[in-house]
Amino acid sequence: MTSRIGELLIKTGIISEDQYQKAEEAQVAAGGGFIGRFLVELGFVSEADVAEIISDQYGVPIIELDDYSIEDEILSLIPQNLAVKHGLIPLVQDGSSLTVAMVDPSNLVALNDIKFITGLDIQVVLTKESELKSRQEKLFEKQVEYDSILGDYEDEDVELVDSDDDVDVNELERATEDAPVVKLVNAVLTDAIRKGASDIHVEPYEKKFRVRFRIDGVLYEIMKPPLKLKNALTSRMKIMADLDIAERRLPQDGRIKLKLGNNREMDYRVNVLPTLFGEKVVLRLLDKSNLQLDMTKLGFEPKQLEEFQESIAKPYGMVLVTGPTGSGKTTTLYSALAELNKTTTNISTAEDPVEFNLAGINQAQMHDDIGFNFASSLRAFLRQDPDVIMVGEIRDYETAEIAIKASLTGHLVLSTLHTNDAPSTVGRLLNMGVEPFLVASSINCIVAQRLARRVCDNCKEKVEINPEVLVSIGIPAAEAAHVEVFEGKGCERCSNTGYKGRVALYEIMTMSEELKDFVLNGASTTELKREAGRLGMITLRGAGVRQLREGVTTVEEVLRVTAADD
Repeated sequence: MTSRIGELLIKTGIISEDQYQKAEEAQVAAGGGFIGRFLVELGFVSEADVAEIISDQYGVPIIELDDYSIEDEILSLIPQNLAVKHGLIPLVQDGSSLTVAMVDPSNLVALNDIKFITGLDIQVVLTKESELKSRQEKLFEKQVEYDSILGDYEDEDVELVDSDDDVDVNELERATEDAPVVKLVNAVLTDAIRKGASDIHVEPYEKKFRVRFRIDGVLYEIMKPPLKLKNALTSRMKIMADLDIAERRLPQDGRIKLKLGNNREMDYRVNVLPTLFGEKVVLRLLDKSNLQLDMTKLGFEPKQLEEFQESIAKPYGMVLVTGPTGSGKTTTLYSALAELNKTTTNISTAEDPVEFNLAGINQAQMHDDIGFNFASSLRAFLRQDPDVIMVGEIRDYETAEIAIKASLTGHLVLSTLHTNDAPSTVGRLLNMGVEPFLVASSINCIVAQRLARRVCDNCKEKVEINPEVLVSIGIPAAEAAHVEVFEGKGCERCSNTGYKGRVALYEIMTMSEELKDFVLNGASTTELKREAGRLGMITLRGAGVRQLREGVTTVEEVLRVTAADD
């Protein structure tokens, strides 16, 4: 192939024979490689010329790699070392056909290797070597560090055992002290901080073992350690969290605290869950340095912020924050507590677990195993002369009843529930058995929230969107044609995702006299939502559309995290 390219370049007058010989000498000195790269490095020819010659000779189309979003599942079809060795990247699988981008489409050894490994028919497209190397660095950087730590560990001769009950605990303890295991766990924990992850998922399956990071609310596969390290890695994390490595049948909760440079500390909340093929470990990163306690910067619309501040400023009543796990409820509650935290105010919180330590606030950690739960802690708080009480979550009638009674007897109560939106929270409380008149008289406001990914400011660009799509998400038809929509192209700063950071979307339903009447008259969730909208409530979808108009997020994110308004 190299001589053929050389002949073609010489024949077309793009290079001279002398130039080609110098490139060959550089190729030999480097121990091999694609001849085109050496011709380009020596300045004899451009990458575009080399690509055009190869494309004409072999009838292979030239593509721009930036036009392709490569899924992890496709990337995993070809081992990383093989992709780097042969200078290629898998792009798209269509049935039994796999499209692969290469710089040297005549490399039959490479084509035979990947066809044998994947069992698929290989279709080749051509790309420039500089683009290929740049994309490989972005795609494989996440594994290079881990691969160097693992050293000689390979996933060869792996035997699956039928039961983990036979694992020798002493042998397991020795394995957890093995240098590569210790280094690998430390690398995973620190890499998660560097990448801005909120959670780490360590997951065992029948024939593979993987680590994923949740970054800006989306899970990404980071590495696939050898399967035989499964027990050692999970046990190492359990030891760091001060958990029982001999107990492999029950869920366990623990905490890891790491001391980093610049006197910075990072806490990891650890949960271990026994699964069919081993223990899954999920670590939630709790970084106090990133905790946003200034509620003016959380993402509230001005009208929403005013309503929320008025609700928490009242001397009594309930303020409820709803949303799924990981939607930022704790941050919103902590920001409210930070505003209420004065020397003249006694604040007590019941949390499971306590995520961040807040100076001046009495925080209690729940222990269900000894009967110290939300309900019992609430009873105790009421004997502690409180002004403000925060309950981690209202899960049952007993907790709801005590919280409501506390809110009706001169205390401000903050808490969370898991519901889809603000109006459905009323129905949830009624389903628990709380009387409608208690709900209507106790609640100041209900806040529903979600987190949407922000468009990366570094690679942000305007895109054309069909106005019908904008109309379908709630933008009036008359305005749809004039709304500017932005998306991230993907760059090194955002790890080629197009997103960097998140913004909170809020729906705040204050319990006005009109809404209280609706609750007392047994109105449905739909009727309640319609009336709240008439009174000026901005819905979650409406908040998402506003962020879209301002170029903060994308149509894709608005559709992902919010439901359509009825």
